Amino acid sequence: MTTPAPSTEAPHTPGAPSPGPAARRRLPDHSSPARLAGAIAQLAALGIIGPVVATIAGILLSVGIGLLPVFGIGFVFLLGFVYLLYAVGWTETARIDGLYGVGLPSLRARRAPRPGFGGFLRMVWQQLIDAPMWRAIANAAIAVILGMITLGLFHALISSIALAFAPLYARDGVTTFYDIDVIAAWAPVAGILLALLSAAALIGIALLHGVLARAIVVPTREAQLAEQARVSDVQRVGALRASEVERTRIERDLHDGVQPRLVSVGMTLGLAQQKLEDDPVAARALIEEAHTSTKAAITELRQLARGIHASVLDDRGLDAALSALAGRSHIPVRLDVRIDGRCSRDAEAAVYFSIAESLTNAAKHSRASECRVTVRRRDDGTLWARVEDNGLGGARVLPGGGLDGISNRVLAAGGTIRLDSPQGGPTALEVSVPCAS
Repeated sequence: MTTPAPSTEAPHTPGAPSPGPAARRRLPDHSSPARLAGAIAQLAALGIIGPVVATIAGILLSVGIGLLPVFGIGFVFLLGFVYLLYAVGWTETARIDGLYGVGLPSLRARRAPRPGFGGFLRMVWQQLIDAPMWRAIANAAIAVILGMITLGLFHALISSIALAFAPLYARDGVTTFYDIDVIAAWAPVAGILLALLSAAALIGIALLHGVLARAIVVPTREAQLAEQARVSDVQRVGALRASEVERTRIERDLHDGVQPRLVSVGMTLGLAQQKLEDDPVAARALIEEAHTSTKAAITELRQLARGIHASVLDDRGLDAALSALAGRSHIPVRLDVRIDGRCSRDAEAAVYFSIAESLTNAAKHSRASECRVTVRRRDDGTLWARVEDNGLGGARVLPGGGLDGISNRVLAAGGTIRLDSPQGGPTALEVSVPCAS
């Protein structure tokens, strides 16, 4: 394969729900008993785990900075620090979404914008300054503080309940509560009141956690609408660019392939007409040559039409269309397709033509002896495909090239594309498109 860019990925849309009514949907109620109980339990766990994680992060940061002058050894620790932050942010985002059901997308690790060590450093820097990750970390830090308070309130609640039963075990008619002597006769009343206060404080902490989480992690409606508008503009530009690249390809194929062949057929038939009376044998040979060229032109036109629209894709689905595509490939293709049901026409077309162009590039440029195509429908509702060949690698995106067309077509469908093609191979192209695009 030879022609896209190092790694082309559609813009990440943190926190943006699907357009339309979803954007106007009110966030779920975070004060239901089940969510309050879940929040209290999670805060208690964070109160225990959070300080440990914070300690590890502090050690990685301090050791990394301290050892950085020593042959750059500290860079390894700093790298661990950055991706520990990413792990915390990813976990916190998933926790908030699972607890409150606000529809937050999972954080995605940044990809290298270009090959080489410079691209790797830029990727790490972009990961470090990722705004959604830091919002999640800020929420996690607040949750840890609330969790430590929750643990104290738990202890107070249990101690208050024990105080309510003090007459059963108190000696000399006096019991101790947090180093305070309490008369056993008054202990049940005091214990019940303190238990109610502790329980109320726990519920208040859980409610506060829900409010803060929605304010910090969940984007505002205005931010969601602005992000949707931005993504729509990007998709529109991608669609226009994809149509322009496709039109240029069709014009090139017609001008360089079918048109000269048809002109040749016309000239051959003209010569045959001139020789028809004087040299019938030569005329017959010219007519046969024209007939052969005509069939070749029809084949080229059929292939060109198939490149514009694969009718088998609409009639029999993506699996059958890819099987037919693999059968026509000039190099052996191992096809592994596991999809249940159908996706939208745009999603299937984007994946189909991405695979078709990748196989064409592999046959033309990569000197590959084999290709492997894997297609899955994932649980998150995306159609995912991976095309890998064992060729020479070094694929790059060139304006107007085949992989430029893939990138724009996938972007227009709301998907992402990632290319991994080091020099020497192998080349792997991954495409993810929302099934409902």
